[in-house]
Amino acid sequence: MNVIVNGKPKQLASSQNLSDLVAAFCKQPRHVITELNGAIVPVHQRAQTSLKEGDALELVTFVGGG
Repeated sequence: MNVIVNGKPKQLASSQNLSDLVAAFCKQPRHVITELNGAIVPVHQRAQTSLKEGDALELVTFVGGG
């Protein structure tokens, strides 16, 4: 299955839910904001959110600094 993650095409081995994808791409999944096809997906809904061919995802983390 092909999806777009942060503007780059990615091929996934099989159907995944959003929680699986975030865990694969991010070290601290609870600190990531997920956007699927233009809509924010809350943390508690990631496991129930299935990914489909062509989905566009944005994974955003906050970085502290000064």
